[in-house]
Order: sequence, then structure tokens, then C-alpha cells
Amino acid sequence: MTAPVDLPPANEQQTSRRLFLKQLAAASGSLPLAGGSAAALLLPGQDALAANSASASPPINTVYGYASFSPDEAAFVEALVNLMCPADPLTPNGVDCGLAIYIDRQLAGSFGQGAKRYMAGPFLQGAPQSGPQLPLTPEQYFKAGVAEADRAALRLHGQLFDALAPAQADAFLQRLAGGAVDGEQLALDHWFNDLVYPLFTEACFADPLYGGNVGMVFWKMIGYPGLPATHALDVVNYLGKPYPGRATPKSIADFS
Repeated sequence: MTAPVDLPPANEQQTSRRLFLKQLAAASGSLPLAGGSAAALLLPGQDALAANSASASPPINTVYGYASFSPDEAAFVEALVNLMCPADPLTPNGVDCGLAIYIDRQLAGSFGQGAKRYMAGPFLQGAPQSGPQLPLTPEQYFKAGVAEADRAALRLHGQLFDALAPAQADAFLQRLAGGAVDGEQLALDHWFNDLVYPLFTEACFADPLYGGNVGMVFWKMIGYPGLPATHALDVVNYLGKPYPGRATPKSIADFS
């Protein structure tokens, strides 16, 4: 997320964003690299190579229509992903990168419907490491949180989240994630940190087949070669060195 006040120069913002995304990739379980993180494939000073390998006009999301979101929920999520992934000269904004589409499809699918989850209760207060004990599917939990966050934004700022100015929305979201914005019916910090943020991370770095990471823009940004990186021998041979296929990553669809 961009800082709400005292923004650094544009070139520093872009550098900070790429550092953030590399750190996010390294911490994410969505990149199946053995023996090192995706960020480790980039040697010092090779950010420029990754940038130059990206298209001057990267492809953008062309999938329209949501399977889970209502119009109000779509407005919230689109504002959210554009705030967390703003456009810069090399990459589109979150909506154009397909992040909202990915989240919508996950919530509409088996994950969102709580497939294979035990949903009969009783739902007791458990230890933090047990996760939320809720009589809700992930889709229901996500939607309840969107409505709760909108009510909080309206209460604190007199406007729904998607109508807030970027700096105001960013400050609100950071306070929410830090536990400083109370919800009336659910804990908004747990909702954001345990459900929303993981879905955002997945949307950035999952295979484009699932709707996000359009044009493999995030893979190109960090030098991740895509599906071939699951080959253990390649990881051994190219550990700490640029992988030859990093400029042209391969999706599952390329091997179908």
C-alpha cells in the first residue's frame, strides 16, 4: 500500500513497490520453488533486466462480470486492489492485473463455498492458531467483512470505502489491518489479515489460468519463470543465477 502522507518521489515509490512485491513473493506459498525464493533468482542490480523484459504496454484484464460479487461488493474490492496495487509505468493497476477477478472466482468456487470443511459446529472460541471458528463459508465471511468495513468507513468518514480519496482509504485500511477499526459484528483485523490479504497475495502470484497475474506481469517483475521452476534440477543448476526463461514465463495453459 502507498503511504497516505509524505509520499516519496515517483521513482522511489516504484522501487519500494517492487521491493514489497519481491518480499511478498518470497513469503508466499503460491510460488513452488525448492531451495530458495523467487526473489533469490534475481542477482543484485538485475531489477533493470526484469523491467526491460516487461512489455512497454503490458496486457490487461479483459474478463468482465463477477460470479460472486454484487455491484457494491465489486466496487469495494476493485477500490481495494487498486489501492494495494496502484498502476505505475511498468504495470497496470490491480483491476487490470485481474486481481478482483481472481478473488471473485475463488469465492465462487469450492474454496469459497467451504468444500470439505466441517460446518456443523459447535463454533466455540478457539486458540488464535486454530483460525476463526465461524459458521460461515469463506465467501460468506468475505462478504460480511466487506459490509462491515463499508459501515466502518461510513461511520468514520461519512463515505463508503470505494468513495474515499486514495490517501484517506489507505490510512483507513492500514488502521483496519492494525486492529484500530472496530467492527460491529466481526473483528475486521482478523478478516483482513487472515482472508483478504492472503487472497490478494494469491491473486498477484498465482498462475494466470486462475484469473489474476494477467500477462504474468508479477512473475516478470520478480524474474520468476513460471511452471518450469517446479523442475528441481533447474532450481539446483540456476540457484543464485538468472534463469534463462525468466523473461518469458510459462503458465499452466502453455503446457495444456
